[in-house]
Amino acid sequence: MEVTKKKVLVFGSGISGIGAAKLLETCGAEVVLYDGNEKLSEAELHSKLGEGSQAQIVLGAFPEELYGALDIVILSPGVPTDLPIVNRMREQGILITGEVELAYEAGKGDVLAITGTNGKTTTTALLGEIMGNYRKTFVVGNIGNPYTTAVSLMDEASVTVAEMSSFQLETIIDFRPRVSAILNFTPDHLNRHHTMEAYVNAKKNIARNQTEEDYCILNYEDPLTREFGENIRAQVLYFSSRRKLEKGIYLEDGNIIYHNDRKSCICGVDELKLLGTHNYENVMAAAAMALVYGVPEEIVRNSVLAFKGVEHRIEYVTEKNGVVFYNDSKGTNPDAAIKGIQAMNRPTVLIGGGYDKDSVYTDWINSFDGKVKKLILVGETKEKIARDALACGFKDYQFADTFEEAVLGAAQAAKAGDAVLLSPACASWGMFPNFEVRGEKFKEIVNSL
Repeated sequence: MEVTKKKVLVFGSGISGIGAAKLLETCGAEVVLYDGNEKLSEAELHSKLGEGSQAQIVLGAFPEELYGALDIVILSPGVPTDLPIVNRMREQGILITGEVELAYEAGKGDVLAITGTNGKTTTTALLGEIMGNYRKTFVVGNIGNPYTTAVSLMDEASVTVAEMSSFQLETIIDFRPRVSAILNFTPDHLNRHHTMEAYVNAKKNIARNQTEEDYCILNYEDPLTREFGENIRAQVLYFSSRRKLEKGIYLEDGNIIYHNDRKSCICGVDELKLLGTHNYENVMAAAAMALVYGVPEEIVRNSVLAFKGVEHRIEYVTEKNGVVFYNDSKGTNPDAAIKGIQAMNRPTVLIGGGYDKDSVYTDWINSFDGKVKKLILVGETKEKIARDALACGFKDYQFADTFEEAVLGAAQAAKAGDAVLLSPACASWGMFPNFEVRGEKFKEIVNSL
């Protein structure tokens, strides 16, 4: 895709759009940055593009005269590919692609890419840690770092680890990772893709251009990914948390076993700082991607054992006096917080409560399943949760007036061999501006104990 001296429209002015516009200008393209939101500030967008930018900014209604002037359109991930305006551009023969394709063609070095409905961010972050201990690595994509912003720093020896959403994979043309992974498929974003089939097909694009020289890591326990592995050109390696595989990476007797050319034990799951079967699957996927790429097993093992997880999501904080502390501040509703409980492997003192989103907490309390020895409640929902707890037959709770009092009370209630888990099942508003600030405060208090 040649962009030099071409008139290129960047559709969408978020971080992906700004990154794409900047990269295009460095490549010699004539850039038009467009956003349908007429309330945006043109001056603010110019400041984001940087001093010296010659990009034209268009907001609101799309100018009729632009249709005939464009050579290429770069869609930001948030822009649906079936909008009437996009369909008209397509009908006029304008090349339509996305930020990922632009960055891939302009970038250097190998790409390792991950998609799936759940677990992408943890797997991407872990693989980024592993690869960063091996060579110069950039972690980009849906994880919050636009792919385009790393291009100028890449060289032939560097590696890009990319988290790819279905939105990003819809618009690829030649994007070809050396190693790809699809973690799982469950219904998501159907308002955008309209059907499960369309959503799955978008994610399958991650392996579309791979050849026999490349690898695709797939979940054996997901029927859709298992079937997909039988119909692609790339070499396939499966991971499984439920069974021993003749070839692949799997969980056996509490150990993660890698069996490809030879059989070896990567680690025991009790050595990991990550908890829960879903996280063991993420570890297997990341480890397999690194190993097939050629990363020495010792680097993989050491990186996996050091990895603390994604911040605020069942994040290992520290161990004090035999008590392990976990920050799951991102558990802002009962469904999300249930995952935190399920991941615990020791008696747990749980901190819950916060802003009332009209949730019902009975499913969350029923998920305690004997693991939760005490519930510390704080925030405006504390009495509501207490009523639901009593209705479920759970009586071992206590109230705290402040967040700090809740954390200190939980630490005092825990004994050596226990865990303290912040997984509130509520939003942070009213006490904190967001779950990140709440999680940081938790870690600050815990580390000061």
